[in-house]
Amino acid sequence: MKGVHAMRPRPNFAPRKVNLRELMSRTIRIKKGADIRLKGRPSPQVEAASATATYAVQPPNYQGIVPKLEVKEGAAVQAGSILFHSKEHPSVKFLSPVSGTVKRIQRGEKRRILSVVMDADGKGESRSFEKIDPATCDAQRMKEAMAERGFFPFVEQRPFATVANPEDMPRSIHVSGFDSSPLAPEMDVVLAGREAAFQSGVKALQCLVGGDAIHLGSRKGQKFFDGMEGVNLTVFDGPHPVGNVGVQIHHTAPINKGETVWTLHAEDVANLGETLTSGVYCAKRTVAVAGSEHASPKHMTTTLGCEVKTLTGGSIDEESVRIVSGNPLTGSRTEASGHLGGLHRQVCLLPEGNKSKFLLADGWLGFGFDKFSLSRSYPTWLLPKSKEFTMDTCNNGEERAFVVTGQYEPVFPFEIYPVQLLKSILANDIDAMEKLGIYEVAPEDFALCEYACTSKIAVQSIVREGLDRLMKELG
Repeated sequence: MKGVHAMRPRPNFAPRKVNLRELMSRTIRIKKGADIRLKGRPSPQVEAASATATYAVQPPNYQGIVPKLEVKEGAAVQAGSILFHSKEHPSVKFLSPVSGTVKRIQRGEKRRILSVVMDADGKGESRSFEKIDPATCDAQRMKEAMAERGFFPFVEQRPFATVANPEDMPRSIHVSGFDSSPLAPEMDVVLAGREAAFQSGVKALQCLVGGDAIHLGSRKGQKFFDGMEGVNLTVFDGPHPVGNVGVQIHHTAPINKGETVWTLHAEDVANLGETLTSGVYCAKRTVAVAGSEHASPKHMTTTLGCEVKTLTGGSIDEESVRIVSGNPLTGSRTEASGHLGGLHRQVCLLPEGNKSKFLLADGWLGFGFDKFSLSRSYPTWLLPKSKEFTMDTCNNGEERAFVVTGQYEPVFPFEIYPVQLLKSILANDIDAMEKLGIYEVAPEDFALCEYACTSKIAVQSIVREGLDRLMKELG
């Protein structure tokens, strides 16, 4: 089958030499990228967050979803009760993470549903599901079970990086077993003690595509996945974004035009396994609460859609501190009174970049002994790699002309021309977008490009718009 790889122009790189030892150990080393060393990394300490008064499920967190409500304000719900489903694919259901009552349905412009907020009653009542043994289940029954238990919202479909369509049959399923983004949670901490649940989740995914089509990416030195059955395990080594599942797919089994691939977060694999075997909906989240403005960065266990203030602790001056739900490169700004994003595993407290900087001290003419730079603009690149930095949220400039600077390629580990692809999206040239590899990427894969860009271009938004436009064009 001729795919996008047959059509796409490739950078003029020398052919990669195959290292026999690397091939035997299934280790892939990636050199392109960058680790942004922020202060405030979470300690291995795990603490249970206190229960919150309200929890929210927010449709805008899930790409490609137009929600259709199944509850009204004031309705009583249990953990696992259906709140709404996808209008286009009714089998994609979104469940309540707690028991209580529907407090409010928040709407935005054109009555778009922004969130369904539940008042938790603290009783922990759960809807009962049939217990399922993944080892004895076929593909159709497993799809129905996953849909009924609300797990398709956590399955991302490539290309287009949207919520998976249960009617599609994926070529393969990919799981990244680690997160390389700044201040990310440690997956060995997140999954500690959940080996059996994760293995059950893997068996469930095997029902869909078979054992040979489950791909798991692990970090060098990671022990949790040793002995895990039913997966093609590949060890990845290198800087961020090596932990992005899109990077791992690109370097193991690239997506061709016409193919479909599904991805899941490792914790959701464990939640799936636990839900199937226990018959009780599992909406657990282990969150890295981190950042230089947090007094004691750590991991916290909570429930999907909890209030952010139970994670951040204490009062926060939100004029000087920005709260980010998600990681610093791809997350979204929130408030202490807001709720954790449905697909987020981090809450970061960063200095707000709203203070003026003296030109010769903290400004661009300063020596920069405390500044991190990808371009070696400051002498800090000579310091040990263990050096960490406090960075604020200031853009340090406004949007400028979008020109080819060569800044994207060193941090973009795909055999794709990033600037040319972005410009083809801006020009709405669908043929060029396809030839330049848009089927392989998601907005998060361009996060470092956005960070490195001196033109201050909102690169991730451009990619998202391009994917949405192409998906609509192809029907």
